[in-house]
Amino acid sequence: MPSMSFRGITKDYVKVLRGRKRPPWAPIERSILEIPGLAGGYLSNSKVKPRVISVPVLLKKKNFPDLQKLKEDLADWLITDKEEPLIFDDEEDRTYYAVVNDELDLDEMVRYGHGTIEFICPDPYKYGEEQSLEFTSDVFTIENEGTIEAQPIFELDVLAPVTFAMVQNDNEDYQMIGIPVEVDTEVVDKTTQIIYEYGQTLNEWYTPSGNWSGNFASTGTAIVVDNWGAGEEWHGPALMKEIDPLDDYEIELYVYTRTEREDQTFRVSTNYYDENMNQLGMLRLWDKTTNQVRKVVEARVGPYVGDDINYLISHRNYNIQGQRVWGGIVRLRKEGNKLTFYAARVTQGGRHVSSVKQVYMDVNKEYAGRLKYIRFDIANYGDTRTPNEVRIEHLKVRKISKIKVDQTPYIAYPGDTITFDHYNKELLINGEDVKELKDFGGSFFDLDKGPNQLVVQPSDSFNTRIKYRDRFR
Repeated sequence: MPSMSFRGITKDYVKVLRGRKRPPWAPIERSILEIPGLAGGYLSNSKVKPRVISVPVLLKKKNFPDLQKLKEDLADWLITDKEEPLIFDDEEDRTYYAVVNDELDLDEMVRYGHGTIEFICPDPYKYGEEQSLEFTSDVFTIENEGTIEAQPIFELDVLAPVTFAMVQNDNEDYQMIGIPVEVDTEVVDKTTQIIYEYGQTLNEWYTPSGNWSGNFASTGTAIVVDNWGAGEEWHGPALMKEIDPLDDYEIELYVYTRTEREDQTFRVSTNYYDENMNQLGMLRLWDKTTNQVRKVVEARVGPYVGDDINYLISHRNYNIQGQRVWGGIVRLRKEGNKLTFYAARVTQGGRHVSSVKQVYMDVNKEYAGRLKYIRFDIANYGDTRTPNEVRIEHLKVRKISKIKVDQTPYIAYPGDTITFDHYNKELLINGEDVKELKDFGGSFFDLDKGPNQLVVQPSDSFNTRIKYRDRFR
């Protein structure tokens, strides 16, 4: 008998019967404007409504002691909070996105039951398999073989510094971030790398004064703890570095940690100071509980003066419970008297998720001292268990330059990836949202049915990947 897959799962006790209702297209609601004195009317509006799929099924008891236990398993499989992929084995190259609707009224016998499961698809279209194409040319054509428009994702691997990035179709629709350079405009770097530490130059740092113990090591690509030292409270190694003073700057800490047990603790911090060793602020990720697994990000202006005082990010707005693995960034960006704190987990695909951004205006210039010293540490508390894994992927410090009226800054450099996601309506650089760079006239355009000619600008600046799924009525 035919079967179906939902959420990527097929149940061997579910058999699809004849009589299923899978309409050839989603229902269309037409609005007709009738004008007195004229025959017929005018089509004023068309609306595609959700698709409903009715599936008659036979449920065989098989390995369940009774049908009631089978129904519990069925409910656990089918009831979801969001749309999930639904695939029928007689149409394996098409995917619907559905939720179960209404109830299942079973006619029950001793060893089997039969009834009709109703699915509703808020997105009324069905999808083919994902297409992924790569182009090194700046002008190319792709064929949308679906029966309606497709929603593409453009990924531009940057080959040269750029002040803007644009993709345009043959209908003159375009998406763009940044600013094209005018002939009388100077192109400048807004940021300059001062520190990029990932374990390669730890010998250029020194151990600061204080109650520190243990030492760091390098994996070649990250900073890890070689020896945690010992102590009744927080204990572990720390390193410090002195730089030429900076007025405006960005500090970014990229941390990865994995804790499998509730009784594991850790703390990863960077503190930064002005020329007179006044503490300007702190960035941190830690878990200081022994009765649950959680990850708390903290970002503070100035020195510690009390719990929750001067904390822009803390347990109040970034406390992820049950998260065993966390890899992501904590960042401060200072421009004038504006301090922007940002934290986000970075997925394996490079997207920033679970993000938070907070702004502090230092109107009284209490923290306006020039950045001179950077310190980082990794610690464990008392005799609690250390994490399964914890490392600093990188610590970056960048100088921020002021951009003049007749200057245009670069927005991306070789090694960066710019993403125009027309499906999720996102604009990203290296997985981070950059909608503030969007050009006013840009739009998230679709791929028309049939051939689509596309142009990427500026020329000779990108290798381009396009991902999309053919859609069908």
